[in-house]
Amino acid sequence: MTEWPRLDLTRIKKPILIADGFLFTEGPVWNRIENYLLFSDIAGDTIYKLVMPDKITIFRRPSNNANGLALDANGCLLAAEHGSRSVTRLQKDGSIQNIAGSYMNQRLHSPNDLAVRSDDTIYFTDPPFGLGNRKPELAFMGLFRLDPGGAMVLEGRFDQYPNGVALSPDEKTLYLALTMTHEIIAFDVAQNGSISNSRLFARASYPDGMAVDLAGNVYIASSEGIVIISVAGIPLGTIKLDQHPANCAFAGMDGKTLIITARHGVYRVALPIPGF
Repeated sequence: MTEWPRLDLTRIKKPILIADGFLFTEGPVWNRIENYLLFSDIAGDTIYKLVMPDKITIFRRPSNNANGLALDANGCLLAAEHGSRSVTRLQKDGSIQNIAGSYMNQRLHSPNDLAVRSDDTIYFTDPPFGLGNRKPELAFMGLFRLDPGGAMVLEGRFDQYPNGVALSPDEKTLYLALTMTHEIIAFDVAQNGSISNSRLFARASYPDGMAVDLAGNVYIASSEGIVIISVAGIPLGTIKLDQHPANCAFAGMDGKTLIITARHGVYRVALPIPGF
């Protein structure tokens, strides 16, 4: 097992703007097989493809106002869609499969973010950020688990707007951002995918999307920038930006580029430790 050094923030330079002029960027995910990144523009109803360092093309439009994106174990794109109030899978043949749209016969609010375990267990959050004028059907905001066989399990009920979700490198810890209480909580993850032992991991101002490096450091998009917390829950510092970040993901051939989606712009910054 690699022993990574303590993260030295003096080695991290100011993020570089890749492109600007979007409506609300979110959901970055790196395709390690084909070496490109996807990110969503929620209000722009588009998923974009970024080939490093700065070639951007349309990947999917309309996107049903997709927010969080992830790749399943087969490399298919998963999208948390505000417009359809569901989680979808883009199949290899181009068809779109709805894999989660309701719970106990009641429609979801507006799925927000996703994390995928190596066995294809999917975790996703469902706050009402994207409901708009539509009537909610569920009486709570949920953290859900989709088992590889397709069974859907409610892992937690919240009223603090569950948002970003991420797994630790050993997949034994799940992190969840509770935006309105400025908290990131951690859970233990069992072999069957169930979670337990909810506890406060860290605090950040309006936490949103998250990424984790191979040393276990957690990078949290917040109103102050990208807040970095060690695996022990110790604040290490903040990467400042010109815009309010919404999410981040590791990218690049060596995994050492952090892509940050920040409202109207997309940024990149080189880091010393690669991402998980």
